[in-house]
Amino acid sequence: MSIDFSVEPKIIDGKRSFKEMDNAILDPVDAKVNVKYLMALGLTLTMLFIGAASLGWTFYKGIGVWGNNNPVAWAFDIVNFVFWIGIGHAGTLISAILFLMRQRWRNSIARFAEAMTIFAVITALLFPLIHTGRPWLAAIYLLPYPNQHAVWVNFYSPLLWDVFAVSTYFIVSFIFWYIGLIPDFATMRDRATSKVKKAIYSGLSLGWRFSNRHWQHYEMLYLILAGLSTPLVLSVHTVVSFDFATSVLPGWHTTIFPPYFVAGAVFSGFAMVQNALIVIRKVFDLEELIPIRTLELMNKIIMLTGTMVGYAYGMEFFIAWYSGSKIELFTFVNRAFGPYAWAYWIMFTCNVVSPQLFWVKKFRTSIPIMFVIAVFVNVGMWFERFVIIVTSLNRDFLPSSWAYYRPTMIDFGLLIGSFGLFFTLVLLFAKYVPSISIAEIKAIKDGAQPDHHVLEHANHDDQGHSHNVAANQGANS
Repeated sequence: MSIDFSVEPKIIDGKRSFKEMDNAILDPVDAKVNVKYLMALGLTLTMLFIGAASLGWTFYKGIGVWGNNNPVAWAFDIVNFVFWIGIGHAGTLISAILFLMRQRWRNSIARFAEAMTIFAVITALLFPLIHTGRPWLAAIYLLPYPNQHAVWVNFYSPLLWDVFAVSTYFIVSFIFWYIGLIPDFATMRDRATSKVKKAIYSGLSLGWRFSNRHWQHYEMLYLILAGLSTPLVLSVHTVVSFDFATSVLPGWHTTIFPPYFVAGAVFSGFAMVQNALIVIRKVFDLEELIPIRTLELMNKIIMLTGTMVGYAYGMEFFIAWYSGSKIELFTFVNRAFGPYAWAYWIMFTCNVVSPQLFWVKKFRTSIPIMFVIAVFVNVGMWFERFVIIVTSLNRDFLPSSWAYYRPTMIDFGLLIGSFGLFFTLVLLFAKYVPSISIAEIKAIKDGAQPDHHVLEHANHDDQGHSHNVAANQGANS
């Protein structure tokens, strides 16, 4: 009787000791700021300053400085909002759904992905506030309470449920992220030599002492939060898609939008996380803890979700033809061959064609190639939101009102500023907070499991008798 002793492929090898792994993760936090980091931070702060200047000019002159016109009332502002909400989906997918599915390869990237979720949601929330025109009055009209105007919010509006869904998503994601940081803050507290740092980390660690009871409570709470976060991944972008799908505008009024938006959000989110991880692992010497195999698995998910997005593109055209609605068919033909055909084919090439290169293992495991493809994916996903919003609006039911939308420098400034805000927060996080969960990365280290030596002996034993003896020892243990 033959016994299969195949084990799960190694995620990270056992070259570094546990102490060395602590140092590899925490040394970037303890080390002084170097020139490369300051140059990167200077670049992102410059981008942020451009965005702040554009925002200040918008507040001073009004949103008329944007390129929005009649009928294109929604443009860069909502495009950027939907784009950044989508970027935030990969973090919760990696940290919650893959955790519930016991995918251990996520352990080295979950912390970083969770942080990117929070930063992406913060960036996304700026655009609806700006678009209200007078954001200081937004709370009066968005919070569900009877105000001095004797007006209740419209609970039938998906725009209101956007507020509920996104704010709930942010709160749960932030708590989820912070709970995972508590053991690492305790480790930093024990390593700290400065009294100020020790006091700060003592407060952040909430009295953590690495006791068995603390770990039990931690794992139970982490599991509960993962269960709460999982439906939020599906609900948030589903509600965002209702902003379009509940309208009667051709190109928007479609039932495929909820799953289509969720798949696209995971698609773009994974690409952004992959881009940031490639840079961080190189800058902070984390290649061993964030191995190629983890990036390869991320690339497989990008390829899968990219195929789903491509299927959705095809189904949109099929349903437009199959419905028999001339207006609906005109809308999609206009997307592909109208005045914004250049945007549509950029979207299609980046989102559908480029991820198919990941079918080749050599491309999936090549750092330069995967980085470029992920950049293409994010470019394509931004253009996807642009195509959906602008091409359905610029040629509406009345040809007399058709108008070509041209973004202004202020529009581009706000877009650049959003990337500046996002990457500034990413850099600050990578410098002052551990980018990898120390406890989770140690759990997947080769040799950390109790049965490691037995299985290793069984896998490398060429003699059948010794093979069976090792099997019996493994079964008895």
